[in-house]
Parts: sequence; C-alpha cells; structure tokens
Amino acid sequence: MEPIVITERLVLREMLQDDFEDLREMLQDPDVMCAWEHTFSDAQVQGWLDRQFERYRAGAGFWAVVEKRTGEMVGQAGLVWTDVNGERVLELAYMLKKDHWGKGFAVEGSRACLAYAFEKMGIDKVYATVRPENLASVKVAERLGFKVCGKFVKNYDGKEMRHLIYTIGKRGIYDEKAIGY
Repeated sequence: MEPIVITERLVLREMLQDDFEDLREMLQDPDVMCAWEHTFSDAQVQGWLDRQFERYRAGAGFWAVVEKRTGEMVGQAGLVWTDVNGERVLELAYMLKKDHWGKGFAVEGSRACLAYAFEKMGIDKVYATVRPENLASVKVAERLGFKVCGKFVKNYDGKEMRHLIYTIGKRGIYDEKAIGY
C-alpha cells in the first residue's frame, strides 16, 4: 500500500482489510473508547473499516498510523467530512492503541494530517471536535495550535454528548466565529 504521508517516525496509509485485528484492538478497548462511552462489536469494527473504504473514494478518511521502526499499526488518524451545527467541515481525528499513548504519535500524525489538508487538499480551515473531559485530546489540539471557537452537542448512540469545537487555519490562524449550543 502506497503511503499517504510519511513523518519522522510514522507512515500513514489507507487501511486494509488486513488491519481488522489492529482496529479491533483499539475499538474494543474501554480505555481507548472512553470518549465514545462504549466499545464496538466485531460487526461494528467491520462497519468502521468499511466506512473508511467509502471515505477514501471521497478523498478523506482515517488512515492507518504505522510506526516505521516496528512496522506495527499503532493507531489511526485522518480527515473526515462531518457536520457541525449544520455546517459541513473537514475534521481532524485520531485514535491510538493504549500501548502507544504518551509517545507523541498523536501530535506527529495529526500534524501530518493538517499538512495534507492544507497542502494537498487545498483546505483553508480544519476542525477538531473534542469532548471537554477528554483531557488528552484537548492537550493534543492545543499543542497543535487549535483554538476553541464554539461548542455543540452531538447526538450519538441515543446520548447527547457535549463537544468543544476547535479550528485552525492554514497559517495557524483560527476562526473566532463562535458556534454555540
């Protein structure tokens, strides 16, 4: 599989069906999935993977994050088109296996995704939506230079989940337009 982005320590590439077990390790880990408030069944993991295949055809999606040194898939990161308060935006998101937390992979992979969005896709602004209690993801967003521009409630799995809306522009400038509840 041809790499999408290569960083100092990581290769980001499209996911393959062969990545199911690695994806399952993440999506079935209660600690990794704490912001989602549930883990995924095997069928839901396959559904997640199938959605990425569809997203790739639309020019975005979560990519496998592979550590160069070991060749291991350590997580996923990417760009997805999503709806935030009725506006279609490009969102940066990532998820890592628990064994790879605290190694800087989230920031490194996310920076590569931002560069791809700005340089390859020609996007002027990228969003990130983060649950306020997900302090690790809040820190990653802030370290990348994202700034809070609003809040919204995502209805997911029958629950209302509050999220902060972060944004960053091509030159690190964020959109101050307030988007609220």
